[in-house]
Amino acid sequence: MDVLELVKREPTEEVLTIEALREYMERKEKLRHYIGFEISGFVHFGTGILSMQKVADFQEAGAETNIFLADYHTWINKKLGGDLSTIRRIGGTYFKEALKKSLEAVGGKPEKLNFVMGSELYGKLGVDYLEDVIKISKGMSLARAKRSITVAGRKEGEAVSLGQLLYVPMQVADIYGQKINLAHAGMDQRKAHVVALDVSKEFGYQPVAVHHHLLTGIHMNEQQRTSIIAAKSQGDRDILNQQLIDVKMSKSKPESAVFIHDSEAEVRKKISGAFCPIKETYLNPIIDISKYIIWPYLARKDIQFEIVNKKKNTNNKYKTYKELEVAYQSGEIHPIDLKEAVAANLIEILEPVRKYFSDGNGKRYLEDLKDITITR
Repeated sequence: MDVLELVKREPTEEVLTIEALREYMERKEKLRHYIGFEISGFVHFGTGILSMQKVADFQEAGAETNIFLADYHTWINKKLGGDLSTIRRIGGTYFKEALKKSLEAVGGKPEKLNFVMGSELYGKLGVDYLEDVIKISKGMSLARAKRSITVAGRKEGEAVSLGQLLYVPMQVADIYGQKINLAHAGMDQRKAHVVALDVSKEFGYQPVAVHHHLLTGIHMNEQQRTSIIAAKSQGDRDILNQQLIDVKMSKSKPESAVFIHDSEAEVRKKISGAFCPIKETYLNPIIDISKYIIWPYLARKDIQFEIVNKKKNTNNKYKTYKELEVAYQSGEIHPIDLKEAVAANLIEILEPVRKYFSDGNGKRYLEDLKDITITR
């Protein structure tokens, strides 16, 4: 598979721009990839498994892959009690190990990851980083800064601190400060990346921005689904995007997520109780997990997706996601049977990660974070 196909492969939803990527390929310029994370809590399989699937694609494409641990951004957003030393400790232990183990679980190479702590980068760049932040801020209106605050998990129009308005200029400066030409994030970070492209002339080159799919939270309900469908039909992109972000899987909403170190019983319980409208595949969290988590895993192993129909006492195997989708829409697959198959596959995918955090060196890192979340 060539570089372009690997970059565009699901879970990618958008590449800004394909033309810029082709230019890098034609010049045979080394791709320097980056994805940044707030160090804000337990890692779910949207952050761990889905994001790292894309990182594995970039590694296969020959890119240098960098993980940015955004300690100052986490501090600005007052996560982990707003204690900077705690944020850095968790970033360098639990969070770093969670992402490494997740990448390993999806066939990537954690030994080839470069981890960059934000504060360490800023220390190296010194006044140059400050100049970049000011340069980017000068190119943004206050109104745009307020609209862009959604990348920090805040709703447009919500009261924010002055510090939070620095979030996007800093995020853009992170890209240029690291000389990144392949910026990667979920669709919720799109506004920051558009700013980065808009100010690219100030930095002498234009990075490529790759945005991956956001998993739907398992806590979603029919009322939310109906509201999103209505917004989509009305063509209101801003409202639609905000509603999609509101129902995404999020570590700040534990009820929405399956965490990478959940026990087998916890995985089964969460998936069993998840929203899964019968015959509906759009905005169905279990279908979402099937498409973006289970299928890539089975495809690497060249295994078909097997679902047991308990009522008819039959085993059905599906060679492609499209076959599964059509079968579910027709009613051939019952939500309960799909949930059981998804839970079993998730347990298998997460097994090495779960063992590392329950029995291996990661146990003390997980316990440290649990102690922090309990005492906050």
